[in-house]
Amino acid sequence: MRNVHVDEVDALDRAVLAIGTDYPPGHLLPRHEHRRAQVLHAATGVMEVATAEGTWTVPTDRAVLIPARTRHQVTMLDVSTRSLYIEPAAVPWFPGRCRVVEVSPLLRELLLEAVDMEPRYAEHGRDAALIELLLHELADLAPLPLDIPLPADPRLRRLCDAFLRAPDIHDPPARWAAALNVSERTLGRLFRGTTGLSFAQWRQRACIVHSLRHLAAGVPVTRIATDLGYDSPAAFTTAFRALLGRPPSACRGTPPAGAAGR
Repeated sequence: MRNVHVDEVDALDRAVLAIGTDYPPGHLLPRHEHRRAQVLHAATGVMEVATAEGTWTVPTDRAVLIPARTRHQVTMLDVSTRSLYIEPAAVPWFPGRCRVVEVSPLLRELLLEAVDMEPRYAEHGRDAALIELLLHELADLAPLPLDIPLPADPRLRRLCDAFLRAPDIHDPPARWAAALNVSERTLGRLFRGTTGLSFAQWRQRACIVHSLRHLAAGVPVTRIATDLGYDSPAAFTTAFRALLGRPPSACRGTPPAGAAGR
């Protein structure tokens, strides 16, 4: 199925529905939820998924697992998606919160095939076997650290939201502590207790994840590193590789007009 809203087919008596959708640049899906668990795959472009718990950035050829009944919004940056909507009983292993995962070459081909199947595919035969293989592949996906957990504390949440709008790798914890009227040690405990990360880890991850949309848009690494406050492109590349296991060049898109040499 292509460019069909899931609500139109949700009642079909099949464990898995596969839908391919093309979105205009910058399209926003406002907060909503699905009865089924969702596997949202970025065949092209970059997606940003937000819930009350945090944000997840999904580069091309990755996917995000969204549990059933999870309210979320999605920002689409030149995106074409391949989605699976799965009856929760068919995926008892599904995570309890969103998770970005690698998509293997095999899984990618299975997703492309699935969206061209009949919605009410035969329960025995090739299509049913393809769906069964899809579910096996999904259960073994490797998670990626592409989420930005956000604290429940409203004062700390406001500081985090402001940082995400203008990330700076050298933003000092002393500034945050002063804004909260707490010590740096207390700030550290707040971060660890509410996000599971230290302040430095959260700051680093936020910067690297922020860079993905710019890399996909073809912005030069030198410019991205400078905008994020890294001392050099090499320092940015080292941090990027430490988090994601690959260099920024692996996530580069086509440079924008006039970007050459910047």
